Amino acid sequence: MHLLENTLGLLVLIGVMILVHEFGHYWMARRFDVRIDVFSFGFGPRLCGFTRGETDFRISAIPFGGYVKMTGEQAGEENADDPRAFLSKPRWQRLAIAFAGPAMNLLLAVGLLTGLFMVRFPKAPSSEVQGMVAYVTADSPAAKAGIREGDRIIAIDNVQNPTWEDIAMRELSGANRPLGVRIRRGGREFPATVTPVLDPHTGIGTAGWQEEAELQLAAISPGMPAEKAGLQIGDVLRSANGQPLRSIQRLHEAIAASGGKPVSVEYLREGKELKVAIQPVFAQDPPKTPARWMIGVLAQPRMIMTQLPFPEAFRESVRQNLKNATLIYGFLRGIVEQRMSAKSIEGPIGIARLSGDAAREGAVAFLALMAVVSLNLAVFNLLPIPIMDGGVILLLVVEMLMRRDLSVRVKEAVFKLGFVFLMAVMAFVIYNDISKMILPG
Repeated sequence: MHLLENTLGLLVLIGVMILVHEFGHYWMARRFDVRIDVFSFGFGPRLCGFTRGETDFRISAIPFGGYVKMTGEQAGEENADDPRAFLSKPRWQRLAIAFAGPAMNLLLAVGLLTGLFMVRFPKAPSSEVQGMVAYVTADSPAAKAGIREGDRIIAIDNVQNPTWEDIAMRELSGANRPLGVRIRRGGREFPATVTPVLDPHTGIGTAGWQEEAELQLAAISPGMPAEKAGLQIGDVLRSANGQPLRSIQRLHEAIAASGGKPVSVEYLREGKELKVAIQPVFAQDPPKTPARWMIGVLAQPRMIMTQLPFPEAFRESVRQNLKNATLIYGFLRGIVEQRMSAKSIEGPIGIARLSGDAAREGAVAFLALMAVVSLNLAVFNLLPIPIMDGGVILLLVVEMLMRRDLSVRVKEAVFKLGFVFLMAVMAFVIYNDISKMILPG
């Protein structure tokens, strides 16, 4: 059942991304009176479609992608000398057509988050504990740097008064790179240097610290002890066996320390303080990982849901998309510099799993995932890789600077190289997805 839901979720997600992206190219090409022969959803043999005007709108056999075929895209093609051919247009118009696809994905990402924030905007309940450290793992980079529980991070990597989101972004993309931090402990401030290490399971950087926050249940595993005990998504955990819970690791420690005995959990639901005893089970989650005592919950820092007016929602959407785009480029740079592992990349199988999970969570989660995927697609397409939009833009910029066209031989060689590179990337991410399924963690 999950396989079918994941597949349907992926097809809807990718379908929207393809249509929006290719519509950008189509619309801009029409604006400049370029003749469009084909608008295809998918690659390969034509399955079905219809012709409107001079354009064949079709669905093709391979659904993971799409294209807009314009007359005279390559030198030497039939009708390449047609005044409505792509190559007959000024370079700035061709550049605008190439950029329009990623631009539409950027607009979709911003638009989706703007709409979501007008309905439901997650906001930390208080800024008083901003940057507070609630837990430090023994022998971790943070511990070796002298950071303790109760310290406050007032600066990291030249960012002053960072939120934990700022801290996490630099931690995740900063494996093996020293990060300058400034710590406030009591009334004293001092500098420290933290060098996150690469987590072999996730492929991202980790410093071994956790933020101080109230813990709220984000997910509960069906059939596990927490569900049987009556816990619900949205419950705020207060303590476990009398120990206050201000970090996720404290919850894990309390369950592990129980040794299988019932854990007394105090929690808050709709303003009421409740208490329940939960019997942990010794299990593996995910499969093929070491078994441990667990109750079957996913906790995260508590957020208060509010609504933003349109101007504020738009500004927050732009801010978050800029942050996410910076993080994506940071990940790609980290992988190139071998500071991060490719395990952090999700391919089509991973995206299918995420799509299914989001669809089961509801429309808000699915649209939020769509915004993230749309931004990723825009960023990836703008990379200066031949055959991608960014590669086309780069070649056009080079020609504009040279004030002449590159030779057909050079262009063919560049695009062949780009095609081989793209196929290698696709093969790698699929292999990466399969390896994570076979050897999780």
